[in-house]
Amino acid sequence: MAIAHDYITQRGGAERVVLALHRAFPEASVYTTLYEPATTFPEFEEIDIISSPLNRLGALRHDHRKALPLLAPASSRVRIDADVVIASTTGWAHGFETTGTKIAYCHSPARYLYLQDQYLGDAGRFSPASLGVKMLTPYLRRWDQRAAKTVDTYVSNSTVVRDRIREIYGRESQLIFPPHSVDVSGPRLPLPELEEFVGLGGHLLLVSRLLPYKNVDKAIKAVAGLPLERLIIVGDGPDREALRASLPSNARMVSGISDATLRWLYARSRALLAPSHEDFGLTVVEAAAWGKPSIALHSGGYLDTVDEGTTGRFFPRPEPDEIAAAIAASRFDVWDVQKIKAHARLFSEESFAQRLRGLVDDALGAQGGSRDALV
Repeated sequence: MAIAHDYITQRGGAERVVLALHRAFPEASVYTTLYEPATTFPEFEEIDIISSPLNRLGALRHDHRKALPLLAPASSRVRIDADVVIASTTGWAHGFETTGTKIAYCHSPARYLYLQDQYLGDAGRFSPASLGVKMLTPYLRRWDQRAAKTVDTYVSNSTVVRDRIREIYGRESQLIFPPHSVDVSGPRLPLPELEEFVGLGGHLLLVSRLLPYKNVDKAIKAVAGLPLERLIIVGDGPDREALRASLPSNARMVSGISDATLRWLYARSRALLAPSHEDFGLTVVEAAAWGKPSIALHSGGYLDTVDEGTTGRFFPRPEPDEIAAAIAASRFDVWDVQKIKAHARLFSEESFAQRLRGLVDDALGAQGGSRDALV
């Protein structure tokens, strides 16, 4: 049994899914192209991680986007000798070579290939990022389509991704929502630089990678026009410095915080702000585990994870005025905290692990083996 993931260099929902996969299959090694312990979750240090030769290049570990021209050939050279491999992927791990059954847990087909307007955001047609992606697209699409054909079973993490897999790869997939692993009873550690700003709580919280399609810039502009609101952004990414420079006086940004500090921020928040184009949207489920509602974009994975009127409210487009209107209207909302928490329990790690173990057992049964024999 083995687990694969594109690259382990960030703190995000996909990386939390890999940790959940490993808790379901604790004897499995994890294969990846790049691994940087300093910038991802510390729990990975307890796992047997096998990385590709690209990992020797520190510059690529610190910014995997620089590796884009190299990731396809590097991924094709990753070989996994296992009866079953679960590949957590948004574009690379489904292309790792395997000797056994390959199950692809797909967070989305590659955005940089099939959703380029979202991926590039406001980057101009002739920006280095746009030109680089467009130049590589024909080659990478051919590679990606070949990689998809090597997958035995596709699993989608949301209905929108299920539709995308059908459209792009012509494949059907099983729908298994990612789990949340929020420990609301764990320690809460205030961050000294935010203690005065947080005060008794009541802030809006935005937890996201800092990329164009996450629309963090639109959220900042929305809150800038709402002086009674306070926004705390938790995340990192290539847009960090530009976004930090644009922060109004009623917004703060932090990166690389501990789970204990994130618990402190969730516990004292009024609501989660979720303006991004998400394939699933794990943060709104994490917020629900705390009994916190979400103010979310009416699109993508949030259609699966937000129950409008019960766990949050939607806004139609990721534009500052529409985000601001939803935030302002939310001040009059009254929420049933127990119903919000009950919704989060629908996305339990136990259910996630049980369904994936069933897929592994089916694969091993077809091979004449059993999961018990692997562990």
